[in-house]
Amino acid sequence: MGADMTEGVLLEWLVHPGDTVRKGDIVAVVDTAKAAVEVECFEGGVVDRLLVTEGTRVPVGTPLATIRTAPSTATGIATKPGPPQEQAPTPSPTTARTAGAGRTRADEKEREAGQRPAEPGAVSHLVTSPLVRRMARRYHIDTDTVPGTGTGGRITRADIEHTAALKDIRAAPVERIRGAAPRLRISPLARRLAGDLAVDPTALVGTGPGGAINASDVRRAAPHPAPSVEPMDRNAAMRATIAAAMARSKREVPHYYLTHTIDLSAALAWLHDRNLELPVSGRLVPAVLLLKAAARAAVAVPALNGFWVDGSYHAAADVHLGVAISLRGGGLIAPALHDASSADLATLMADLRDLVIRTRAGRLRASELADATMTVSNLGDQGIESIIGVIYPPQVALVGFGAILERPWAVNGLLGVRPTVVASLSGDHRATDGATGARYLKTLERLLQTPEEL
Repeated sequence: MGADMTEGVLLEWLVHPGDTVRKGDIVAVVDTAKAAVEVECFEGGVVDRLLVTEGTRVPVGTPLATIRTAPSTATGIATKPGPPQEQAPTPSPTTARTAGAGRTRADEKEREAGQRPAEPGAVSHLVTSPLVRRMARRYHIDTDTVPGTGTGGRITRADIEHTAALKDIRAAPVERIRGAAPRLRISPLARRLAGDLAVDPTALVGTGPGGAINASDVRRAAPHPAPSVEPMDRNAAMRATIAAAMARSKREVPHYYLTHTIDLSAALAWLHDRNLELPVSGRLVPAVLLLKAAARAAVAVPALNGFWVDGSYHAAADVHLGVAISLRGGGLIAPALHDASSADLATLMADLRDLVIRTRAGRLRASELADATMTVSNLGDQGIESIIGVIYPPQVALVGFGAILERPWAVNGLLGVRPTVVASLSGDHRATDGATGARYLKTLERLLQTPEEL
């Protein structure tokens, strides 16, 4: 979850042995020095064993669970549960990618043709969340019969709850019908804190991932709230993490720096006219134009979009733009806007807004911390004229934007006042040189002066 991460605490499992998972599913929550992060599954299959218990601190690289693929395609994969200390052999990349995530393709075709009845608690291919699948099994709902209201027809938690309500079982899930108490979703830290502050956690409404009870929920419910040291500890850990990463960068990376002042008259005029056509909630901000132009320029100059690993440069296939976001309690995180070069401006605006909200709420995904191929730092909202940044290894470039300011500007021999921005580039001299960096900044300028192309 970033080159500067060395260890983490497994806060919560969102799946159990026997659950079917697909690539991209959220399976666990891990606490890092910067945030509590949702961990995505890298491959599809069936959860075989959970190897690390909740509340355990483990170093980077520790296997957390084993996933087995369909028996028809898996070879050499352990399918019999064993003790947590054992580790199943790792499937080959080809096996992991081609294995099914539940029913076979033949089963699906028979189901579609009406030749095979729905299985109790069967899970539709339109379900991607382990939580939704777990709820469907709890309420004995066949998800193939549930109309999805999510993106692309995906079935959401609300869809399952609505279907359960129609069956008059919303207030009485299977666990309660059988007389068993539902599992309490609470982080290990919150559980310990509840004991220290004499708070009954079963009476709390969780605000954490998936409705989990976190430390803040417990503190708010405490009759005599004790002063919290967690934010201070978090900030101290974050500062130490940032310090280690930046010290490594300045120690190992031979930086070079370039700056270029860009006329934004055309970009802001186009943005003004475009926003007149949009509802207030969907209007664009100048920062989105800057981000899109930075990503498109990286496509044109790919030598700056990638990683320096093992003594050589490795270009990234896509542009995942890391966006430096300051936290209200102090500190800095630069999660990735995925596929920033290909997203349209409206999508990029929505993604940026969502990313900022979730970053400050501590609800990031692991891929958002690990996937950035280059970083953009924008201090324009702070009124700073320019920024000279430090590269976040193993990336090889950082782009900086200052405030948009009116400056005297000569055009065709005539002096006027134009809105401008100072763009900077910090480059890794092992991967590129000043000529490459200059080409990037000039490409950035051209894109911002023809905003209709963005």
